[in-house]
Amino acid sequence: TAATLQSFTVNFTITNLLYNSDLSKTNSAKFMSTQRVMNSMLNQLFKKTSIHAVYTGCKMMAFRPGQKPEETGVDAVCRYKTDPAASPFDRENVYHEVRNNTNGITNLGIYSLDRQSLYING
Repeated sequence: TAATLQSFTVNFTITNLLYNSDLSKTNSAKFMSTQRVMNSMLNQLFKKTSIHAVYTGCKMMAFRPGQKPEETGVDAVCRYKTDPAASPFDRENVYHEVRNNTNGITNLGIYSLDRQSLYING
């Protein structure tokens, strides 16, 4: 059986990225530059997990206002290849690996995270 692409969503809140309306406009310079940085950080993060061999990348779908002005919510869709020889995608395991690789869901590169905000849906 040939490998197929599957996706999962990743949602979290950054506590040190001031949200502004430019982040909601996918064609704005602010959205595009933040998207590039976030895609790079997510790629580095998932390359350190058990899905690294089948992981193909993430795409930022949206930035949204957080509960506080200095917070920004992040919504991304990530993809991986299914492979009959590989273990099935285990979102709980990936969640724990992401938690461990972000210091308990507190840091992702230059960003601080709301430790209660991580959600991975497979």
